[in-house]
Amino acid sequence: MSTATASNNASHLLLRDSGSADIAACAAIYREAVRHGTGTFELEEPDDAEMGRRRDAILAQGLPWLVAERGGRVLGYAYANQFRPRRAYRFCVEDSIYLDPAARGQGLGKLLLAELTARCERLGIRQMLAVIGDAANAGSISVHRSCGFEHSGVFKAAGWKFERWLDVVMMQRRLGTGADAMPVEREDLR
Repeated sequence: MSTATASNNASHLLLRDSGSADIAACAAIYREAVRHGTGTFELEEPDDAEMGRRRDAILAQGLPWLVAERGGRVLGYAYANQFRPRRAYRFCVEDSIYLDPAARGQGLGKLLLAELTARCERLGIRQMLAVIGDAANAGSISVHRSCGFEHSGVFKAAGWKFERWLDVVMMQRRLGTGADAMPVEREDLR
């Protein structure tokens, strides 16, 4: 298990691989985002069991699911998932980051995203995509831009939530050598 630490207000922040004991906290953070946010277009709140299945599916692909913890409390999480299921997309992932409302605006999203991109790069991933719900989601757009993501497009009025149309902002970051060299299969990196 790999971990990273950061100091904030004399209290240590721990970025680490998620464990099964983190599922309930991650699910609670995500349910709040479903109920009140436009960063996800999901309309039904998943229960803890469903979040556990989602996490297991990510880990089964050999991809990271990280949590940020301070004082034993999970403040946020981030994971990478295969962008599309077809094999040709195996070197491209989509990131997801969710924070507890009390943890927003403190740089935690940037720390999680930086750690996530570093982990994916070590796995031989060549492209990371951000599929950001709501063009007005300035926080997520800013976090991605600060971590080297570039704007790559907008899907206009792609989702309907809270009785309004929402755009989807696409951002992309090259990892490692990107498209400048042949990729190496993950099995060959071991």
